[in-house]
Amino acid sequence: MLRQTGFSAVEMLVVLAVFGILAAMAIPSYQSKIVREQIAAAVPFADTAKEPISAYRKATESFPEDNKEAGLPDADNIVSNHISSLFVADGVIHMTFGNSAHGLLKGKILSIRPAIVEDSPVVPIAWICGNAAVPDKMVVKGENKTDIPDAYLPFGCKKIAPKK
Repeated sequence: MLRQTGFSAVEMLVVLAVFGILAAMAIPSYQSKIVREQIAAAVPFADTAKEPISAYRKATESFPEDNKEAGLPDADNIVSNHISSLFVADGVIHMTFGNSAHGLLKGKILSIRPAIVEDSPVVPIAWICGNAAVPDKMVVKGENKTDIPDAYLPFGCKKIAPKK
């Protein structure tokens, strides 16, 4: 009588199929994690422009129209690992993803808008990330060009539905 040792070919194929199914389920969740991490890492990069914009606002009581008026280099010269350009439009900071950003992010924009209390220049600017809600009694300035789905945005940049 022969003794069987090891795995048969059928058993090996079943094991490989199970691993394939597990990998197929894990890869999408890993990709969305990478996208969320790259966005979260890009948010502090906007600080590059916040100080010059705030200084311009303090001096003129208006917001700079573009990078030049804000005292910043051209948009294509303000880059990072995941950001291919940072441009200012009417005080709003728009960051375009590119360079080594995940494919789902390339060409997408994250906007960070200034919010102020009208007729009160001493109140500091609040910066509104992406689709986040504007604080009460504040007015947001400029256009939100964020075109990244809320599912990928950090909590502070998402539009949160009010509780009922």
